Amino acid sequence: MNGASREALAAARERLDALTDSRTADAATLADELAAVTALLNREVSLRRVLTDPAQPGEAKAELVQRLLGSQVSGPAVDLVAGMVRSRWSQSRDLVDALEELANTADLTAAEQAGALDDVEDELFRFGRIISSNAELRAALTDRSAPASAKSRLLHSLLGGRANATTERLVTRLVSAPRGRSLESGLESLSKLAAERRDRMVAVVTSAVPLSDQQKQRLGDALAKLYGRRMHLNLDVDPAVIGGIRVQVGDEVINGSLADRLEDASRRLAS
Repeated sequence: MNGASREALAAARERLDALTDSRTADAATLADELAAVTALLNREVSLRRVLTDPAQPGEAKAELVQRLLGSQVSGPAVDLVAGMVRSRWSQSRDLVDALEELANTADLTAAEQAGALDDVEDELFRFGRIISSNAELRAALTDRSAPASAKSRLLHSLLGGRANATTERLVTRLVSAPRGRSLESGLESLSKLAAERRDRMVAVVTSAVPLSDQQKQRLGDALAKLYGRRMHLNLDVDPAVIGGIRVQVGDEVINGSLADRLEDASRRLAS
């Protein structure tokens, strides 16, 4: 998002945090309600344009939201959306993107309040790894001709009782309404959003063998010192690494694996 939309989203995040931190609103309920509003505005393009029209007074747009949603969702959800349409948005689609992010954030807040945020982060990462290694499953979940209900049932058979309920809700919403994103990019966005709940960065760590608790602690401490922020480690095991580890933080890769060093030495010899 650019300019006005970025500022509007920042203000909406603050209002959401105020609602959920004070327990004025139930975070999980708010997540469902914001997701429903997201679906409505994603579907009703003309309504979305009216609510983001800079030529219309903010109060008039807020009153329209209250008339449309007042009997459909809770007071906190109406107030939050009304506050959002009072703001200025660079593009009408930005409002829908912001609502979707707030819905996901509310669900992650519910997990945090229940002490399950770490589990949700790890489950999102592991599900992403499953998708990347199972072409048949990925095809079934991204098939545009398949009804959303069928995809939801498939996800429930995979995740129901095995993963946190928040994880299942987040993934189901993503699969049911991808909104032009790939499944992989959607899962990555959810993982980053989960990490931001604790002001942490995400490091994807690939090693030949599982790391011990002591090794994970030392690595996490070293990365936190390097980047100046708390670091959440998403751990993956790949025997092809041979030895050492490979760490990726955002677009930056820190290679410490024997396989990478051998490949680098081979390139130097060839040149």
